[in-house]
Parts: sequence; structure tokens; C-alpha cells
Amino acid sequence: RGVETVSVGREGLIDRSDSLGANERFGGGDVQWLTAGQGIVHCEMFPLVHAAQPNPLELFQIWLNLPAKNKMVPPHFTMLWNENIPHHQFSDAAGKTTEVVCIAGELAGSRALPPPPDSWASEADADLAIYTLKMAPGARWTLPAARGSDTRRQLYFFKGAQLGIAGQRVAVSSAIELRANQEAELVNGDEVAELLLLQARPIQEPVAQYGPFVMNTQREIQQAVADYRRTEFGGWPWSKSDPVHPRGQGRFARHADGQVEQR
Repeated sequence: RGVETVSVGREGLIDRSDSLGANERFGGGDVQWLTAGQGIVHCEMFPLVHAAQPNPLELFQIWLNLPAKNKMVPPHFTMLWNENIPHHQFSDAAGKTTEVVCIAGELAGSRALPPPPDSWASEADADLAIYTLKMAPGARWTLPAARGSDTRRQLYFFKGAQLGIAGQRVAVSSAIELRANQEAELVNGDEVAELLLLQARPIQEPVAQYGPFVMNTQREIQQAVADYRRTEFGGWPWSKSDPVHPRGQGRFARHADGQVEQR
């Protein structure tokens, strides 16, 4: 309740089902954006689609707070399919490339796919962005400055060997807070580097959290717990607590209203 999850399925597949009767299979660069709003129960499973070889999974699940005015909106999920997400490729003077996947926000004059309507990302002045970056060995790329003077920006350097950011050396597995209102030159080392960028203006409201309930006051947290115990946020419509789809099932999304998207 009161929060959003942005699930970036980079490798492998995810089978998700929820208390509204929606379910899907996504992965390989797809993004599932869920506005929990007034409350939802969901299950995420990782199907073993290959019987005789490894089934690796790489997933980022990013939690976004909701502003108080939207914490009790009806739950809603949006699928951002990999084929439709903007992918940008930049080359430096030496011809070495940096690939940027723009999951949210804008880059190089183009905007990402629309986020859910009640998301903080849908607010005109939120300055919210989510990118993944992949830099070739030795590549250079300058991250443009954000719009807002009070925007917060962080880079997570999760794969590679060494990186220079604005003239400072950074080790892998580092999270780096940047001055968002300034551009920053990224200079990669001798191995492919991958990074996650998270950016937004703060909502500037009180935060109270208990597990997956993120509200503004402890009283609202207590109400969330009481509501869940009473209603289970709609109950669980599936015959199993951990449903997975057949091994040969492709990527798809079935929404609560019965609409189906096939990929």
C-alpha cells in the first residue's frame, strides 16, 4: 500500500500474479510498473524454463514513494515492453559507445514511455528519471544535468572494474550521489561497465514504513495492517500461492479487466 514498484527484468523471466486477478510473464528488458495504491497482494516467481541448462535471472526492483494525495488510489499496473522502451546509443570521439535505456524521464530530446497516471513520475515537476547504462571499455559519456535545482540523483555502478566520474575514480559495487544540476563526465575502465541511474525531486512529505506499506503516519500504517487482515486487499483468486506459467509460455500480460497483451 502507498508505494510503487518498478521491476526491470534484465535477464531471465518473471511470472507475476496479483489479488486483482492480473498476471503476466515478462523479462529480457521488459519493465513492470505497479502502483500499489490502496493495496494489492502480488506474487513474483522465477520460472525454470530450461530443463538442461542454467536459468539465470537479473532483476532490479525499484520502490517509488507515492505522494499523499495518491496513496489510496486504485491499484494499477503498466507493462513497458523492451521493444518499445527508448534505447539510445552515443559514440565518443574514439568511436566507443555508451548505450542508455530510458525507462523513465527524458534523454536527448525524447521522452520515455508514459508512467502510470498516479505515479510521482507523472507529475510535471518531479524531474524523475530511471536509466540503465552500458559503457564499452574505455568509453566516455557526459551525463546531462537535471532540470530541477533540488533534484536528487544517484548512480549505482553494479558491473565492471573501474570508472571515473567527474574526475574521481570509483570502484565497482558503489552507489554515488551526484550533483544533479551539473553534468558529469563518465570515463570507463578496461571492462564493460553497467550502471543504474535514479533521479527525482523529493516529494517532501513525512514517510512511515512497515514492510511493503509506505504511508505518511504511523496511524495510517496501523490502518493498512488492519485493512489487510480484514480484506486481504481483495483476497487471492489463484489456486496456488506461487503460480507459474507453462514452460513454453511466451511473454504476455493479462490485466484485471481481461485485456491481454501478447509479445
